[in-house]
Amino acid sequence: MLTYLLRRLGLAAITVVAITIVTFGILHLPPVDFVTAYAAQAAASGSAISAAEADAMRLAYGLNQPLWVQYWKWLSMVATGDFGRSFEYGRPVTEVIGDRLWLTILLSLGAIVVTWGLALPIGIYSAVRQYSIGDYIFTFIGFIGLAVPNFLLALIVLYFGQRWFGVSVGGLFSANQQLAPWTWAKVVDLLWHLPVPVLILALAGTAQLVRIMRANLLDELRRPYVVTARARGLTERRVILKYPVRAALNPFASTIGYLLPFMVSGSVIISVVLSLPTVGPLLLRSLLSQDMLLASTIILLLGVLTVVGTLVSDLVLMWIDPRIRLGQLR
Repeated sequence: MLTYLLRRLGLAAITVVAITIVTFGILHLPPVDFVTAYAAQAAASGSAISAAEADAMRLAYGLNQPLWVQYWKWLSMVATGDFGRSFEYGRPVTEVIGDRLWLTILLSLGAIVVTWGLALPIGIYSAVRQYSIGDYIFTFIGFIGLAVPNFLLALIVLYFGQRWFGVSVGGLFSANQQLAPWTWAKVVDLLWHLPVPVLILALAGTAQLVRIMRANLLDELRRPYVVTARARGLTERRVILKYPVRAALNPFASTIGYLLPFMVSGSVIISVVLSLPTVGPLLLRSLLSQDMLLASTIILLLGVLTVVGTLVSDLVLMWIDPRIRLGQLR
């Protein structure tokens, strides 16, 4: 087990280095840089900058250096915990991400809890009560959840919330609490606004996992060991929950690999529609403005979380499914 962990950690370190190279290289593929994008935006607003000013900005930001020099400087800073300064905001990247990271984690954790809390019992019920009225109802709702994009649901919720109740369900804070310092009143205001975006984020994931859980559990319930357990006189509850459900949980464990980066990025489109102060819209804005250090940091964070999530997923799968052997995961 220790050898396996050490080998996986070594591969994870190599993967992270590869992620930094690919990320930095891809983000510098566009022919324009931050200064070019800034100059175009300034010209559109009627305050154009001169070529000398643009060259001075490139010199200040180090954009006139070769790509490998820029990468090495950025990697050296990352190794010391310094992710540089955002070009657009003029502040350290860690400060720009700031509260957005924790708000994104809180929002995504709520969505994950709701998704698993609904998908697990509904999937078990649909498999055990196959072709019942409840199964048909949940199947119908599940297909709707898979067919309707989350951003469309967000738009519908915004419309009916404004038309029927006269309130805006967007954002995570009231207008008087957005810029206020953290107090108990702001925490209560956040908890009051949290359920709507959490439910919208969880809908599609819940519908998908319900279908997966139902299909996997139906397959497990037809296994010979389930027939043998019933023949030995075990109660139906014990027959179902002891082994088939545990084996059918594999898809839930395998989703950890992308749940961790999802906790940071969230849903970019839904966050934009609902005006949520999360990391997703910040990543989108940094890509549009060519703020490379900010975009590289966020993408690197997502890549590292994906690697960590994959490792955790493999360990959880080994724990919940005795059929998986260490030698098969090498």
